[in-house]
Amino acid sequence: MAATWGLFLAWAVHDAEELLTMGGWVDRARPRLNARFPRVPDRVWDRLRVNPAQARFAVGAMGAIVAAAAARGARTGGRSRFYQATLAGFGLHSVTHIAQAATLRGYTPGAATAPLVVAPFSVWAWRQLGRAGVRGPARTAAVSAAALLPVATVACHALARTLAPKR
Repeated sequence: MAATWGLFLAWAVHDAEELLTMGGWVDRARPRLNARFPRVPDRVWDRLRVNPAQARFAVGAMGAIVAAAAARGARTGGRSRFYQATLAGFGLHSVTHIAQAATLRGYTPGAATAPLVVAPFSVWAWRQLGRAGVRGPARTAAVSAAALLPVATVACHALARTLAPKR
């Protein structure tokens, strides 16, 4: 089913953009961030810094999760809760990118492919699952995703900060 392995493909397109733009973005955007949010202490921006090596590691770690979810979805015809939660999280993830870009009034890593790839793919995939008779609990998947996506993201970045080169 294209909706299952398509998740990994859509993720790869989206994260290629993030991979090309995430590392060093906070440093490049620092003047704009300071002007837009003058009350935010420098230590907050320092904590959000991600170097290119850390970005590569974090993207790779998340890729392993998404690939596992896509494989599980393919094996179960899209019925896997893990796959459905990952698909829901991927779709919800587009909202965070769009909100970040709107809040910062400019480009943020991932903002270009979020509305062009992530959101449309997610809607299409849920429709494909419905047409295939998969009546997975979309609300349950969304709730699971809302809880697990931040945990997975923080874990991938924490691993990257710990294991990836500091430069």
